[in-house]
Formats: sequence, C-alpha cells, structure tokens
Amino acid sequence: MWLRLRQVALVAAQLAPVLDDLHSVFGLEVAFRDPGVGTFGLENAVLPVGQQFIEVVAPVKPDTAAGRYLDRRNGDGGYMVITHTDEHQRRKDRAAELGVRIALEFDEPNYHCMQLHPRDTGGSFLEIDWQRGGEDMAGPWGPAGPDWQRAVSTNVINGITAVDVQADDPDAVAAKWSEITEIDLTGDPPGRLAFDNAEARFVPATDGRGDGLAGIELAAVDADTAVAAADKRGLLSADGDVITICGTRFTLAR
Repeated sequence: MWLRLRQVALVAAQLAPVLDDLHSVFGLEVAFRDPGVGTFGLENAVLPVGQQFIEVVAPVKPDTAAGRYLDRRNGDGGYMVITHTDEHQRRKDRAAELGVRIALEFDEPNYHCMQLHPRDTGGSFLEIDWQRGGEDMAGPWGPAGPDWQRAVSTNVINGITAVDVQADDPDAVAAKWSEITEIDLTGDPPGRLAFDNAEARFVPATDGRGDGLAGIELAAVDADTAVAAADKRGLLSADGDVITICGTRFTLAR
C-alpha cells in the first residue's frame, strides 16, 4: 500500500496574477481548467510540476467555501494537500474508524476522491484519491485533464519534495495525520511524515494565520533563474531563501 503526494492546491482572490507569477518564476504552464469547479463558484487552473501538480482556485461568486477560507486566513494561501493511493477503500475505512468526517467525496469509474474535513485532520485539507492507471506517474491524473503531459515544463523545477503544514499545535496535527495515513512520524522531535515520493512537515503557526498549508519545497533544476525572476517581481525574501507566491512560501531543494 502506497501514498504519494500528487497535488497541492492554493486559493487566491484572483487567479490570473498567481498564474503569471508561477509561470514567470518557475516556468510552469497551465494544463487544464476544470469547468466542473464552477459548481462550487470557482475557477481554477492546474499546472504540472514534473509529474506532480499545483492547482490554483479562485472564487467567482460570493459566499463560496474558498472565499470564506480566504477571509478566515486573511488572504491568499495554501489550501489542500492532495495524495494518491493504490488502496482507496482501505483509506476510507481508516478515516471512518477514526471518526474523521469526509467533506467531499465522489466515485467515478476511473477516479475516486476523498477530501477529509479539516476540523478533524487539523492543519489543512487532506485529500486521498485513487486514479485508475495512475500507478504510472506519467499516466492519467483526472484533475489535470486528459493531456496534461503536453504542458510539462521542467527547465526550472521538476517536482514537489515537501509541504509545510502549519498549526497552532503542530504535534497534535502531525499525530492525527500519522494516524489517518498509517505512516510513522520521523524526525527529532517527530514532525515529518514521509509519503512515498515527498514529505509533509508540521511546523508552528507563527504568522497569525492559523492552521494551513504554509509552504511548498520544489526540486530545483535551475534555482538561479527562479531566484532572479522572483527578485525582479518583488517576491523574494531579504535573505534570498524564500519566494512568496499566493501567500505561500516556496523554497528550492538544490
């Protein structure tokens, strides 16, 4: 049984400026815009990062869940950690055993979605999905559309290596995610959860924004290009180590 980090979602008040930043700094291209998210009063775009994905959603109507999330966390930021499993029913059974509520689920012939309620997981939305044929990471991934491979651009970055989930009580959130995923925590003190292809790191919330997806670590191919572009756009921290896009801290694994 495996569990991979496949996608992260960000939420923005306006979609276009965030897409412009992601393209200008990291060279990312849009693979898909899902008309189905209009049901939730949203627009979106999904961008491949090697064989993983960054999704950006933005409300286009008043009184949406994403809009309320923007208000609660005082602006743009990280939204969801989306994983991919080979044993979806076992994951559903585990969530039920622990009393973790499901915020959204659907089962299609080739794709099953289970989005867990953040009040029960802590930290951020945690989603566990299944994709027929998705054991090949170069193969299908429903949220990214039918031909996402054409939009892959790896000149600057080529993967997501870690996410930082911040919380007022990071130890409790780490323990809960460990229970749900059945993955032991590592680190000293324990605060890292190793997926099969990346890790989640649980850190204290120190910015006044509360629980949420705070940071994303990317595998760098050409870190200098990313840093220079971020600096030119005013997105680079004073020490040059952090690029902030959509209220989210991006770091580069070199």
